[in-house]
Amino acid sequence: MTVLGPPSGDVPASGTAAWRRVLSACALGIRAAPLPLSLYLVLTLAGAALPVLAAWLTKLLLDGLAAGTGSGPALRAGAGLAAVGLLAGLLPPVTGYLRGELDRAVGLLAQDRLFTSVAGFAGLARFEDPVFLDRLRLAEQAGRLTPNQTIEGLVGALRAVVTVAGFLGSLFTLSPTMTLLVLACAVPSLLAETVLARRRARVYWEIGPAERREIFYSTLLSTVAAAKEVRLFAIGDFLRGRMLADRRTADAARRRMDRGEAVVQAGLMVLAALVTAGGLIWAVSAAAGGVLTLGDVTIFVAAVAGVQGSLTSLTGEVARTHHALLMFDHYLAVTGAGPDLPAPAEPRSMPALRHGIELHDVWFRYSGGHPWVLRGVTLHIPCGGSLALVGLNGAGKSTLVKLLCRFYDPTRGSIRWDGVDIRDVDVAELRRRIGAVFQDYMCYDMSAAENIGVGDLSALDDPPRLRAAARLAGIDERISALPHGYRTLLSRDFADEPDGDGSAAGVLLSGGQWQRLALARAFLRDRRDLLILDEPSAGLDAAAEHEIHRALRRHRQGRTSVLISHRLNTVRGADHIVVLADGVIAEQGRHDELMAAGGRYATLFSLQADGYLTDSPPALPADR
Repeated sequence: MTVLGPPSGDVPASGTAAWRRVLSACALGIRAAPLPLSLYLVLTLAGAALPVLAAWLTKLLLDGLAAGTGSGPALRAGAGLAAVGLLAGLLPPVTGYLRGELDRAVGLLAQDRLFTSVAGFAGLARFEDPVFLDRLRLAEQAGRLTPNQTIEGLVGALRAVVTVAGFLGSLFTLSPTMTLLVLACAVPSLLAETVLARRRARVYWEIGPAERREIFYSTLLSTVAAAKEVRLFAIGDFLRGRMLADRRTADAARRRMDRGEAVVQAGLMVLAALVTAGGLIWAVSAAAGGVLTLGDVTIFVAAVAGVQGSLTSLTGEVARTHHALLMFDHYLAVTGAGPDLPAPAEPRSMPALRHGIELHDVWFRYSGGHPWVLRGVTLHIPCGGSLALVGLNGAGKSTLVKLLCRFYDPTRGSIRWDGVDIRDVDVAELRRRIGAVFQDYMCYDMSAAENIGVGDLSALDDPPRLRAAARLAGIDERISALPHGYRTLLSRDFADEPDGDGSAAGVLLSGGQWQRLALARAFLRDRRDLLILDEPSAGLDAAAEHEIHRALRRHRQGRTSVLISHRLNTVRGADHIVVLADGVIAEQGRHDELMAAGGRYATLFSLQADGYLTDSPPALPADR
């Protein structure tokens, strides 16, 4: 698995790596909007020549008037100035529109590529890594902004170069010494802005965890999922305090950065002002001595101001582009991360399940610093049979299910599907063979039909299939009674009519009803080889649980299935029961065999059964 670690914070702004970032950002613009980009570039560079042209036309106008040689040259210069002013007025709205088109097109393409890459991560490990989550948040921001910031920076730098070149040529004809002095002032500005850009990128990375925690606390304070407990336990002030503390931490880092930037930039502005003042004194003295004409003084002043302004713009564009490219590294790291699970060079064909699934000496832990969750598990899931996994919390049941779905690979050992190691087949093909209800199932803020249809997108436009799955899960009548039936939005966070009075807002289901929807998603995948049910009735009442497990027994009959449940009465009918304890198989067999053995399973089963019949249940067995 490719590891996405933290950046150093000092990514070089030059060299092969930097140019790769520049080319990648520009390639997004060329691919997304070639025509707007071309027009934006041409018009921006044309606009860069206008200040220089205006300065020379002003010189010609003033010199013509001062010479008194007639109105012709002055009128022509004036007409030229009027034309330049008209173009200068027209270009900003046109280039602004083109820039907006570029922003929208590039942002859409960048977002598509980012989440295509994220959706391509086959496993779960990266989504449980806080470093990756921080990088992903920055990658989202960089994907929306950086490509266009880079393009605008490069175009802005070219515009500044064109303007600087024009004014430097004008200034050089008047004073080569002043030309070199003005250029020399740009060097410390460029170096300082580059250092500041590196510092900004490093600060944004360092405050990432605090910003993510701030978002977490604000979500708790503003969503219905936590609203009941926040109000009942009166923890709103506590959460707000945590949120504001993280906000203050991030703000303090930004304040230190802004303070340093203000000091540096103020010093640079003072240096530029001193050079300008010295140049003006020289120009006035030269004009008084007859060395320069009035027009020469005008173009000298315009040239000095134009060069300094353009050089300041150039250093700013370079710094902003440098910073954008440093942030773009997060985007490139995510989109270029590659698979998180090893993919076979030549995937083997996946046979239809006829014999069964075998786990051979499977060991697993989430990282080298974590304890073993599974330790040497070997078992057989027979084709067409039902296997139940039971045990206390933390015994490794849900982890074993994650391995069957290949969300992770075993640290040691193998899982074989009719003799084929599941690491040797295409992971998408493996998952197409599996239907599942997870303990932490999703409640999608979508319509009822879509909440079921995501279980098999081929059925999304097949109402009879959706209703059949819903009937099997016992939720069809409830959905049909909703205001818009299966088209009803199951959320209060969104509305079909955003500007309405709230009457178009969606409907909230109870926990048990959501559980049935999750079951319907699994039933929709009825043509799969393996059915996994992880606590499928945890949110149901006793009557509903009995009804659902009766339906599940009918549905599982003749199908290969794995059932996890803490309620042992729901697993007693399984063909084979495996008891996990501390990551190993403590015992296994049929219900009657395990009860007769009088071991851990029998104690757990008696504990639950006696809890309904007596006031003194037996002692709970302890995991090793």
